[in-house]
Amino acid sequence: FRNFKIIYRRYAGLYFCICVDVTDNNLAYLEAIHNFVEVLNEYFHNVCELDLVFNFYKVYTVVDEMFLAGEIRETSQTKVLKQLLMLQSLE
Repeated sequence: FRNFKIIYRRYAGLYFCICVDVTDNNLAYLEAIHNFVEVLNEYFHNVCELDLVFNFYKVYTVVDEMFLAGEIRETSQTKVLKQLLMLQSLE
């Protein structure tokens, strides 16, 4: 655990945490958390705790679209939302 650090940010009573290497840039991951929350906000139309609890599988889908092997994969919110809407249409 000494090789990692936890970066977190609080949004309206919800804490979003990421565990990263100690050498990684804090600001990049704070920005990634912010981007993640903005995508969740668009996808769920003003996200709240209940959205995350009852739709955890959709949250994991958002994580899969934005992160790959613990690294930031996609930063474009429009691309992520477009992909999520396409996947949602397949359900």
